[in-house]
Amino acid sequence: MKLTKDPQAMLLLSVHGLFILSSALSGTFLNVYLWKSRQDYTMLGWFTIAQQVALGLTFWAAGKWVKEHNKMNALRLGIAVSGLFYLCVLWAGRDAVHYIWPLGLLFGVSLGLFWLAFNVVYFEISNAENRDWFNGWIGLLGSVTGIIGPWLAGWVITWMHGDEGYRLIFTVSLVIFAAAVVLSFFLRKRPVQNDYNWLEGLRRLKEGGVWKYAVWGLAVQGMREGVFSFLITLLVFVATDQESKLGQFALITSAVSLVSYWACGKWFKPQFRKIGMLVGAVLMLLVILPLLLAVNYTTLLVLGIGTSLFIPLYMMPAISVSFDLMGLNQENVEKRVELVVLRELSLTLGRITGLLVFILVLSIKQDTLTITLLLLFLGASPIGSWLFMRRLFPSKEQVT
Repeated sequence: MKLTKDPQAMLLLSVHGLFILSSALSGTFLNVYLWKSRQDYTMLGWFTIAQQVALGLTFWAAGKWVKEHNKMNALRLGIAVSGLFYLCVLWAGRDAVHYIWPLGLLFGVSLGLFWLAFNVVYFEISNAENRDWFNGWIGLLGSVTGIIGPWLAGWVITWMHGDEGYRLIFTVSLVIFAAAVVLSFFLRKRPVQNDYNWLEGLRRLKEGGVWKYAVWGLAVQGMREGVFSFLITLLVFVATDQESKLGQFALITSAVSLVSYWACGKWFKPQFRKIGMLVGAVLMLLVILPLLLAVNYTTLLVLGIGTSLFIPLYMMPAISVSFDLMGLNQENVEKRVELVVLRELSLTLGRITGLLVFILVLSIKQDTLTITLLLLFLGASPIGSWLFMRRLFPSKEQVT
C-alpha cells in the first residue's frame, strides 16, 4: 500500500494536524496560565497525574466501544471533549486552580478518546514498510504546528497583556477543535471486530514473551514523558517571565524538530532502529547537562534544540517497534485494539510513576539544583527503555 496515495491516510493526518495545532496554541500556555495563579510545581504535577489517570482509564474502558462499534465517533468525541475542557477553563478563569482534579480528569478523557481511536486507525492504514514514513509525517506536522501555534499564542498574549490574550487563544482553540470534528466526518467508518477482551493485556503479561519487554520498555519511557511534557516550558517561563520568550522557544525548537523529523523520515531505515534508538537516548540525556551550570533561557534552549534534534532517532524506532508487534501474526492483528490499549496503559503507568517521583522530591525540596538532578534522573529513562526494547528489534539480516 502506498500511503501517499491513500486519501483516508491524508485525511487522518489532516485531522491529527488540526488537533495538535489547537493543542499547541493553548496547551503550551495552559500550565503557565495555572502557574500565574499559584506558583506551585506540585499543583501542576497533580494536574498532570489527573490527566494520566483519566487517560489510562478511558483507554481501557473505551476499548470496547472502539473495537465493537464506531471508532470514528470515539475520535470525534475526543476532539469535542477537548473543546469542552477549554470552555471550562474559560469559564473558571483564574479560579481554575481550584478545580485541578476535575479539569485534569476531563482533559485526560478527551486525550484518551482521541488517541485510542487515532492509534487504532493509524495501525489499520499503515504497515511495517511505511510506518517510519508515516511517523516522519506525524513528527513534521507536530513540528509545523509547534512553530506556528506557540509563537502566535505568545505574541497575542504579550500584545493583549495577559488574561484577555489567554481568553482569545483558548477561544481560537475551540474553533479549531470544531473544524477538526467537521473534517473527521469525511473519514470512512472503519470495520468493527469481535468482542473486546478486557483482560487481554494482563494475559499477555502473564505469558511473557515479546510483550513483556515492550510493556516494561514503554513504562520506563513514560517516566520521562510525564514530567518533561509540562516542566520544560514552565521552566522557560519562570526563567524569562515572558510568554513571548516561551513562544520563541517553541518556534526555534519546533523548527529544528521539523528538519530532524524530515531527515529521519527520509533516510532512517528499519535496520538502523536498534542503534539509532540508543544513540538518540544517550544524546537526549547529554543535552540536559548544561542545566547543571545554570537554569536560564540559554541552557534551556540548548536542551530544547538538542532534544528536538535527537528525539526522532529515539522516538521513531520506539513507536514503530511496538506497532510492528501488533502486526506480527493474525492473532495480534485481531487483538489490535487491546494491544493499543496495553501500549498506552504501559506509557501511562510510567508517566504517573515519574510524576509521583517529581511530586515527592519537590515536596521535600524545591530549588534549582534539585529540579536539575531530577531532570537528569528522569532524562535517563530512554536508555532504560532501550535496554528492554533492544530485544524486540530483528537482526540486520532479517530486515535487509
